[in-house]
Amino acid sequence: MTVNPTYDFTSQVALVTGASSGMGLATARAFAEAGASVTLVDLNEGQLRTAVQELTDAGHQALPITCDVTDEDQVAAMVDQTVSAFGRLDMAFNNAGIMMAPSDAADEEASVFDRVHDVNLRGVWASMKHELRHMRTQGSGAIVNCSSLGGLVGGPGRATYHSTKHGVIGLTRCAAIEYAPRGIRSNAVCPGTVETPMVADMISKGELDRALSEASQPIGRLGRPEEIAAAVLWLCSPAASFVVGVPLPVDGGYVAA
Repeated sequence: MTVNPTYDFTSQVALVTGASSGMGLATARAFAEAGASVTLVDLNEGQLRTAVQELTDAGHQALPITCDVTDEDQVAAMVDQTVSAFGRLDMAFNNAGIMMAPSDAADEEASVFDRVHDVNLRGVWASMKHELRHMRTQGSGAIVNCSSLGGLVGGPGRATYHSTKHGVIGLTRCAAIEYAPRGIRSNAVCPGTVETPMVADMISKGELDRALSEASQPIGRLGRPEEIAAAVLWLCSPAASFVVGVPLPVDGGYVAA
């Protein structure tokens, strides 16, 4: 099923982190199919190269960059390489993120807290920082950060993860206010439970109950990566030209229930 409207991103450049699978790959694919040149960024070099090969075989312009988003120097280099290869940066989806097993808030290890914040919050902060440095020179751009329904609500056993996703919304709103006058729009998507490899792994480990997840989303099913991609492309498109600083739920109705 095709969910994306038709966008024309010809001559534009998009960057996607966490792009080797799931929502990131679906979004990179959608950008490419809309005519954009796309940088795909991930820590998993093997999966990343497979993803890029798929796009280049289909005739798209795609650049693979292996990057650990917790390392700001690597993040700065990833943005610089994108601009060096394609000449500009118009759109970014800062999607790289991790989730650990549920834990009682009183028992959470500091090392787990630090790791999840390094990827989910610091990684988004660093990516957005260096994307903005290039976009402000252009005087244009659109950034979408990946938060979560966990950025809008609380949940038992998920205090660390939810705190990172609340933080992403705070970063997004502040950047949106600061950079809207300079022609750059920042927004966030807040996905519900989506059929991705990470979610499949959590289900297989007993860390997530599929039936309960489906029942908690009024639409009665898990989301598809392409549905998140559709929201990201809309937020980056001229159709969303007056949308600034919004944490957009794409969650099958979870936060409305």
